[in-house]
Amino acid sequence: MGINALKGTKDIFGEDIRKLLFLESTIRNLCVDFGFNEIRTPIFELTHLFQRGVGDTTDIVQKEMYSFVDKGDNNITLKPESTAPVVRAYLEHSMAADVQPTKLYYISPTFRYERPEAGRQRQFHQFGVEMFGSESASADAEVISVGYTLLNRLGVGNVALHINSLGCSDCRAKYNEQLKAFLETKTDSLCTLCNERREKNPLRVLDCKNENCQVLFNDAPTTLDVLDEQCSTHFETLKALLTAMEIPFVVDPTIVRGLDYYTKTVFEFISTDISLGTICGGGRYDKLVEEIGGKPTPAVGFGAGIERFLMICNYDLPQPTRDIFIGYRGCMVEAFKLVNKLRQAGIGADSDHLARSVKAQMKYAYKLGSKYAGIIGESELESGELLLKDLQTGEQYKVSLNDVDDICRLIKKESP
Repeated sequence: MGINALKGTKDIFGEDIRKLLFLESTIRNLCVDFGFNEIRTPIFELTHLFQRGVGDTTDIVQKEMYSFVDKGDNNITLKPESTAPVVRAYLEHSMAADVQPTKLYYISPTFRYERPEAGRQRQFHQFGVEMFGSESASADAEVISVGYTLLNRLGVGNVALHINSLGCSDCRAKYNEQLKAFLETKTDSLCTLCNERREKNPLRVLDCKNENCQVLFNDAPTTLDVLDEQCSTHFETLKALLTAMEIPFVVDPTIVRGLDYYTKTVFEFISTDISLGTICGGGRYDKLVEEIGGKPTPAVGFGAGIERFLMICNYDLPQPTRDIFIGYRGCMVEAFKLVNKLRQAGIGADSDHLARSVKAQMKYAYKLGSKYAGIIGESELESGELLLKDLQTGEQYKVSLNDVDDICRLIKKESP
């Protein structure tokens, strides 16, 4: 019996890798336009970073982390999300000393032990942006705009932006008291997990996936009911900015996000396809930098699952092609010598490795998508000329076998 990939992991190749590379290229070009710089953090960090930053009452920390003790007796975790590692890097490298705000983005493998389903694996990839140093609602609007613009550039429709505000720490404390009182009246109907959470972190109860629990929350108080003047002004400014930027949104008090570090703005881009759900989500986390050991620093960002983006992107990528195929008839060394020269000149060249017949080599050239093809034999070596065929039009051209520039001019459609 062969060895297969582990459950929840996936090999990426062929058409899937071409789509992935196209998406990554689109993301990088987009982030350049918005002035975000790429950061790459290690795939594992000290477990304490996630316990401290993500919150020990979250599903990620309680159930989903891949944690182990290494040979140095360090408790290590494969990163289940990237915001906490980016904050750690922001502090470790004193990025606050640079011109603010600090604008970073990442494309990273991520690991969570959860039930695999469409668009969700145990090893998956996330794209995210983080902005540090600005408490203005304009930072929230810009981060949201990155996600909105990416969806537009990829031609993705049927996705709605939902926004909410959790308020500051004082607002949240006030809301928690109201929510606890409400949940106290529902204890007999709540699931076991919700009853465990309602004292430690009542806001997490609202993120329960149990449909019966969600019905109970229809009459629950909302965070918008307890916003103080400053938090309310921040949220109103965000709505005004999104309206001015022509980014449609829905105010949705049920958006609370699943991580403990969010404050004020939270948002999700939600697909109308129920099987996909949230495509991208994030918000403001003004306390996280301080929680991880830094000075109080306002910050906002989002994370998006690459695999889910790939599922909703509608694009047909062209098949890979070659500029030229150089076959041979008993002159393999000479053929590969020319192929090498062409590659050094920046031409996509290929040849035969399976000792095919000349007829089979030409068929192979067609399958490769080569634009031109030629066969080197004794007569070509004697004349110093190579006959190249345009495989799309059938036209033939004589070029100098010893003049790579002559071949390059033909391929690049330059005048000889």
